[in-house]
Amino acid sequence: MAQNARSTPGRKKPRAYDPVKIRAAVLAQFELVREVVEGLSEEQLARPGGVGERSVRELAARVPTALESAVRSLAEPARGAAEVGLLDWPFAMAKHGARISEDGAGSAQDAEGTAEDTAGPAADVPVAELYARAAAAVAEALPGADGDRVVPTRVGAMRFADFLVTRTVELVVHSDDLARAAGVEVPFDRQALAACTRLLADALAVKAPGASTEVRIPPFAVVQCIEGPRHTRGTPPNVVETDPLTWVRLATGRAQWAAAVENAQVKASGERADLMGVLPILG
Repeated sequence: MAQNARSTPGRKKPRAYDPVKIRAAVLAQFELVREVVEGLSEEQLARPGGVGERSVRELAARVPTALESAVRSLAEPARGAAEVGLLDWPFAMAKHGARISEDGAGSAQDAEGTAEDTAGPAADVPVAELYARAAAAVAEALPGADGDRVVPTRVGAMRFADFLVTRTVELVVHSDDLARAAGVEVPFDRQALAACTRLLADALAVKAPGASTEVRIPPFAVVQCIEGPRHTRGTPPNVVETDPLTWVRLATGRAQWAAAVENAQVKASGERADLMGVLPILG
């Protein structure tokens, strides 16, 4: 597995993200989850979460940490240079043994080697209060934040604008985990889902470089990957197609490749259209 995307030969220029749209997407997805969580009953919050040993309450409490980690990073002294680029982030997570359910749970100084807060949010704090605190902190810190500021993160120093894109992955994944665990529908902000889908798709192209297989995730992303004969014209001989949410689940280990293909959640054609060996990206 690639450990650092910057060392990958022939790596393409990273996709550009509009920082204004990303900030709006992060806030919008947070508010969509907040509205659902505030409507959950105590019975629903007490249910098993289906992710490790966490309850639905604990899953719900993870969502604010995705924003609070960004706020904490801005409160720290700026770093001199970025150590982790946007496409490095998924592989840096794997290198550090961090899972998507844990990123951002500790302090912004975790990357500097200080003790991590592995316990997560206090169990005796009402979930609605956690969301209110996060919303207030973000409202104060985010509007004037400099996207080029280099901030500490769990996996190394990053440009704040890049770190904020990773928050869309956290928020979308936590939203989906929560929805499935609580048996409720959590809407997805289109821009947040798009950014999450694209980042994980681009990470696949870094992890499995090549141009023999085309992976389509309409309407948000198309990438080429896997070594082999390069396709130039007409219909590609090796094609994988799926929807954004299924892709996010596959890329983060929430869904298994064989089951997704069997259940027709993924269409795969061609001898190089099997992605089992390169998934998940995070997980």
